[in-house]
Amino acid sequence: MKNNRFKLILIAVVALVSVWSIWPTYRDYALTQKLKSIRSAEDSLKFAIDNREAIEQAKDKSLKLGLDLRGGMHLVMEVDILDLVEQKAWNKDATFTRVMESVKKESAAESNANIVELVAAGFKKENIKLSRYFYDMRDSDQEIVSKLNGEAKDALARAKEIIRNRIDQYGVAEPVIQTQGSQRLVIELSGVTDEARVRRLLMGTAKLEFKLVKDPETLLRAIQRVSGAPLVAPAAPAAPAVTAPADSSMAAAPVAAALQPAAAGVKKLSDVIGMMPNGQVFTPEYARDQVTAVLNRPDVLALLPQDTQLLLAAKPELTAKGEKYFPIYLVQKTPELTGGVITEAKATFSAQDNQPEASMSMNDEGTSKWARITGANIGKQIAIVLDGAVYSAPVVQSRIPSGNSVINGIGSLEEAKDLEIILKAGALPAPVRILEERTVGPSLGADYIRAGLFSLVWGFTAVAIFMIVYYNKAGIAADLALVLNILVVISVLAGFSAALTLPGIAGIVLTMGMAVDANVLIYERVREELGEGKSLRMAIDAGYNRAFSSILDSHVTTLAAAFLLYVYGVGPIQGFAVTLMIGTAASLFTAIVVTRVLFDLLLGSKFMNEKSFG
Repeated sequence: MKNNRFKLILIAVVALVSVWSIWPTYRDYALTQKLKSIRSAEDSLKFAIDNREAIEQAKDKSLKLGLDLRGGMHLVMEVDILDLVEQKAWNKDATFTRVMESVKKESAAESNANIVELVAAGFKKENIKLSRYFYDMRDSDQEIVSKLNGEAKDALARAKEIIRNRIDQYGVAEPVIQTQGSQRLVIELSGVTDEARVRRLLMGTAKLEFKLVKDPETLLRAIQRVSGAPLVAPAAPAAPAVTAPADSSMAAAPVAAALQPAAAGVKKLSDVIGMMPNGQVFTPEYARDQVTAVLNRPDVLALLPQDTQLLLAAKPELTAKGEKYFPIYLVQKTPELTGGVITEAKATFSAQDNQPEASMSMNDEGTSKWARITGANIGKQIAIVLDGAVYSAPVVQSRIPSGNSVINGIGSLEEAKDLEIILKAGALPAPVRILEERTVGPSLGADYIRAGLFSLVWGFTAVAIFMIVYYNKAGIAADLALVLNILVVISVLAGFSAALTLPGIAGIVLTMGMAVDANVLIYERVREELGEGKSLRMAIDAGYNRAFSSILDSHVTTLAAAFLLYVYGVGPIQGFAVTLMIGTAASLFTAIVVTRVLFDLLLGSKFMNEKSFG
């Protein structure tokens, strides 16, 4: 009796903890339905404000739904290892550029190829040692390949961690981020509605650089050199002649030759760039992407002064007529300072014009360098460049000893917050690109939930009826244990903030079969003992004792298989494995402990007799 008392307390604790863990899920559902039932927008807002804390707490602690049930985004992203390899090179020349272009074409044809091996093979064909461009001159090709492979592996791991940090700060619950091969990341984000914002957040390299801006005279000479560069293709939309904005302070001025209207056919760079009287060079919005591509071409870069590059502004400037023009800056290619010194970033509003901006703080090393850089360049412009675009280019008024700086020219507070997230999480080691994107709509998720619930209900009903019909009153005990089993599985998922997926529901359905399977083994053994003439109590004792080893073996092997599925599986397979492991463990507890206690309590009553097992 004392042993049963302990078991009863254990069962009661498990049941109460399960209900306590599931309660926020029920509360979240009830509040959501209540909010939907209020037709008046004013009353709905009042209810949401009055119950804000309860709604937030319930949503935070409720059972999370996976991508397939809640809807969201599935992405496959690739880290540009070739770009990383180019970053590690030094002493680059025309031969290096030619080999890397060849490798780029080859890697595009073989998506699963090892980039480092392709680079090594490319230089071997040219009979050039890798040490000419990478690491130390004394290193062998094999040593350099090993180092570059290590860098590539580390880049993938760092990209995964940085993307996870960005997603965590964005607020997506239970993101799934896994590596696939040597270059790819598989990302699943449930509940995401603003796909464009998430896409920008994930793909932003966050390569922050502080670069000196060259004077207007140097800019003009550089523009004159490159203005005759041919364009890859004419600008698609017909547009008016590219002249300076119509503001009185911005009269038109030619660059190297008269600017031709886009409608007449744009053939060279000078057709889509212009210059204002103050020396500011610009390009219209419709030609932005085209001009950016031209300015990054090797033949155009070769025309510029050494260690310089032309960069476009991140945000356009508006004219009095509402036309958008992007300023072009000539900056020093080698940065004075990089974003690695940033320790804190915060989205805020500027004190002067109340526009969104991102303020930054630097570490001790960055503070010291920033003070030296600003002190040596008073009266000059320093461009704050993020991912190859100039966000702002303020004139240094005085030495800045505090290590603080600001990124302005940001369109909205939401964009400033995204920038804050990116800067806090850190810069990606190499650019990433989206290879595959799939969006699961909430309506499709609702259909899956409905189908999953139907499968659970029908599965439970079929099992419950079978147990009662085949095993009589003993089947009721098995059904009660089955209810507790399902309760435990869902409560564990909710308690540990694990996401329930469609394969997870399949795991719960399979668990129901596992749970009654243990009872079937016990009940069949009890029937055999009763057939040999033993009393009901002796038959139940013998049935549990002799069936225990078979039940334990079957559950342990199932747990082992589910564990391997979890370790080596991805995405949906892991969701199935998690629920199967939890359900199998709960099944062992309910079959051995719960039903046995029920039989012990009912043995002395008229409800339980030799005919109770069918």
